[in-house]
Amino acid sequence: MALGFHHLAIQCAELEACERFYREVLGLPVVQRGSSADGRERSVWLGVGGGGFLALELAGGPPEARPWSDQRAGLHLVALRIEAGARAAWEARLAAAGVEVVHRTRWTLYVRDPEGNRVGLSHHPEDAP
Repeated sequence: MALGFHHLAIQCAELEACERFYREVLGLPVVQRGSSADGRERSVWLGVGGGGFLALELAGGPPEARPWSDQRAGLHLVALRIEAGARAAWEARLAAAGVEVVHRTRWTLYVRDPEGNRVGLSHHPEDAP
């Protein structure tokens, strides 16, 4: 039996832009950085709570564009937990950062990171006030 969530890695063509989004817009703290043999930054690990982390890894090419309603197999979404009472504040924070909420449900706000990856901010199963 698996003991819990450890990490998720996302390959990024523009590592700095992705780091800014996850760190500055979503508020995830940097827990570790990794460099390649030549000293260039190749990864940034961001804490997501509970001991898990989101690893942003430098990719060798551009991201593949995927439409929002893409039904292909593979990674579909990274969902982060927010407090139900903070939903309105998150909407304002995203708007102030110029991040479009591309879809909403009763429990989740959906956005895209700078490379088009789907990110959900969810308070399921609690309803927002």
